[in-house]
Amino acid sequence: MLQRFIEKHLYKHRGRRIHYKTKDILVRAGISIAVPAFFIALFLMLWVFPVLPILDMPFKLREIPNYLSVLDYQRLLLECLSSLIIALCLVFVCKVLFYKHYIYLKQRQILARLIIDRNYYDTEQTTKNGSVEWDVGWMNKKDKNELTYFPKIYFQLKEGYLYVRFPTDGRAYQEQFLQLGSVLETAFYSELDSLVREEGYICYKFIYAISRDRLNIKDVYSNNGSLALMKRTIWDFDKLPHMLISGGTGAGKTYTILSVLLGLLKGACHKQDVIICDPKNADLADLEGIFPQVYYKKGGIKSAVRNFKNDMLARSTEMKEMTNYVTGKNYRFLGLPPKFLIFDEFVAYMEMLDYKEQSELLSDLKQIAMLGRQAGYFLITGMQRPDAKYLGDGIRDQFHFRLALGRNSDVGYSMMFGDTDKKFAFKEIKGFGYADSGKGVISEFYSPFVDSDFDFITAFKEIA
Repeated sequence: MLQRFIEKHLYKHRGRRIHYKTKDILVRAGISIAVPAFFIALFLMLWVFPVLPILDMPFKLREIPNYLSVLDYQRLLLECLSSLIIALCLVFVCKVLFYKHYIYLKQRQILARLIIDRNYYDTEQTTKNGSVEWDVGWMNKKDKNELTYFPKIYFQLKEGYLYVRFPTDGRAYQEQFLQLGSVLETAFYSELDSLVREEGYICYKFIYAISRDRLNIKDVYSNNGSLALMKRTIWDFDKLPHMLISGGTGAGKTYTILSVLLGLLKGACHKQDVIICDPKNADLADLEGIFPQVYYKKGGIKSAVRNFKNDMLARSTEMKEMTNYVTGKNYRFLGLPPKFLIFDEFVAYMEMLDYKEQSELLSDLKQIAMLGRQAGYFLITGMQRPDAKYLGDGIRDQFHFRLALGRNSDVGYSMMFGDTDKKFAFKEIKGFGYADSGKGVISEFYSPFVDSDFDFITAFKEIA
């Protein structure tokens, strides 16, 4: 309570203020380490290996030439160079030992230089007396640019996140500050996690080096209506239902679906709570015999989707009749398990159907997508490209967690994420892609790492 009062009425810590002089912070930090280290090293060397003659007291000025004539300049120069090398080595060692702090200073410097290079500050030309110009005469006047306004920008490193706050006080450059997300992502080698509007500020929240957040397949598990696919990329299916996964051949789509399925079984549900549809009779179809409901034939898949929808509607009715039912509460409050329909190669299956069958299937899926969250019925759909032709009538908008794996075209990214100013790139890493986890921003994604000796079939068999 006291902290809230202080933050509201007295002072709220927003991070370190970025000043104009921050543009040289690394150089100044290096000098602050190197200069004392140089003089200390030089003093110790002169003490251990003396090269300066002992002065006779009292010392007279006329004796200076004699004193300088007996100095061992070569040895003195050698000791000065050695001290300089020691000082520079100490700077390097400090960089290695305090690398996180070095990155912190570097990012503050990058931010300051970005503001300066883009001229997001004001100066005023002033005229001062006092500079002597020998080719003109005495005491000339000299023009100088004086800093009159530098925006109150704050940089903060907290709990593994980077926070950058820009003022939204209606003054100059406010519109530019609201458009810096993608620029800062590239400059900081980070991914924008969220955009928070605070009183008087716009706060960009970044994850630095997001590839470090990648999980091993053995560490993927679900808990309390959520599934962590990376350390800070979480599918909260109770709040953001239905997952859409796109990716071409070799993008890692099937392994990602298997990883999601394994994570769900480790906490959220049991095998009887999962329905698997694989119209191509590929990897997911191999789970037949391990899971009770695996379908790969046209008729079986159609019936499975219809039954999943009917079960959802039946549960919705049963929930209202339960004695502990409370308006607004979901299936978890009533102690019911979540149910999942995993539908891989959805487009391939749609191509097998005629127009009437397509309409019936889409009608069933739309009802699941619209009504499934409250009852605990969720869709996980995989396809090579989410064309509106197959996910029309608002169905695609109901998938609140989206993964685009591998290389995608601009049109493909647009289909997955809509209009965005995100700068997409491609990395030759298995399981790499982009995710929209419901935060309003798109971030790099790395599917759980699967060891070469890991076998999904064995792992699924070991789970009761």
